[in-house]
Amino acid sequence: MTEAIISGLLLGLALVFSVGPVIFTIIKLRINYGVSSAFYFISGVWLSDLLWVITSNLFGTLLESLTTYRVQIGTAGGIFLISLGVYYLFFKKYHTKAELDNGVKIGNATHARLFLTGFFLNTLNPGVIALWLAAATNSAGKPTRYIIATFSICLAMNIAADFFKINLAGKLRNKLNDKNIVIINRISGFLFLLFGVALIIGVLYTSRHK
Repeated sequence: MTEAIISGLLLGLALVFSVGPVIFTIIKLRINYGVSSAFYFISGVWLSDLLWVITSNLFGTLLESLTTYRVQIGTAGGIFLISLGVYYLFFKKYHTKAELDNGVKIGNATHARLFLTGFFLNTLNPGVIALWLAAATNSAGKPTRYIIATFSICLAMNIAADFFKINLAGKLRNKLNDKNIVIINRISGFLFLLFGVALIIGVLYTSRHK
């Protein structure tokens, strides 16, 4: 069991310290719309991770076959990220600090969109698929309790880290002004574009140099 705990902790640390579009989205949503919006988004990411964990451990062969479509999945994910980047850079209207302090109401439809955005942002990331497949492969042949302990600890660490990020973003929000809010959102949009382009280039480069 000690080995399972260590394995779960190491895998969890790899997820916690990975830098990607998810962390910037959490910060942006927490600043712009409050706690609930960030949690709806991150819940979609959590569901995606859970489904990939189950799929990789129960249907490893199926998941491995999906990696043959790495270019298609990566391109779709890249286009999704680029679309979000373009939207946040050129079309999204940002609220003022006064409006944010008074509270910005979000309808159920927006919450649903945030949840789906988090889900697809994570699901269409070939790196996420590869991570869970590698972790499942490493755990192959181990007792069921080992597998459950490893992935439970990993997911729990990741969720705890997301709570911390949301709380940290909340503290940051109190020190912002209108100019900084716009800058942060613009940077977030630019990073979406950057990650999207990098994802597409990465999968295309990898496919040509196998």
